[in-house]
Parts: sequence; structure tokens; C-alpha cells
Amino acid sequence: MARTSNVFARVEPEIKEQAEQVLDQLGIPMSNAVSMFLRQIVLQRGIPFEVKLPERKPVAFGSLTKEQQDAELEKGMADIRAGRTHSAQSVMDELKRDYGV
Repeated sequence: MARTSNVFARVEPEIKEQAEQVLDQLGIPMSNAVSMFLRQIVLQRGIPFEVKLPERKPVAFGSLTKEQQDAELEKGMADIRAGRTHSAQSVMDELKRDYGV
């Protein structure tokens, strides 16, 4: 049997429990999953998945406070006065491209 070394990690209890449930369904012990992850780091010479900030989603206007709504409307009015406008079609194309809307 190959020599082993211990790895200690602190994780949120809820995340650990959810991961254990998934791994149980897959029939993979937690220690094997951690070993697989570390082996992939070695093979990939880095984190074996993309690490990036979450995608920005448009904010629902109704979720803003009245003050925030007023500030957003004022920004929009300032853009109109400054001639920073876009056609409705270009806005729809951009929303579809960026957010799948």
C-alpha cells in the first residue's frame, strides 16, 4: 500500500454535508475525492476548473429602494441629455448575448 499523508481543511459544515451526500450517491469516499482533486491539480498544473467571478446579472428595478431608483433614473436622464443612447434593438441584442434574456 502506498504511503499517505494527512490533509486538514476547514470547510463550512453545510458544504461538507452537501458534498458528502453527492459523493455517497457516486460511491466515492471524501478522502478519494480530495485525492482526485489534488491529482488533477498536479496533472493540470493548476486548479482543474475555471475560477472566475460570478456572472453579473441585471438588477431588478423593483428590488431597489426609492432612493436607489431615483439615482438610477437620474443617471439615465443624464445619459439622455449627454446623447449616450442606444437603439432598443441593440439593447435587446446585448441582453440576449450577455444574459440569455
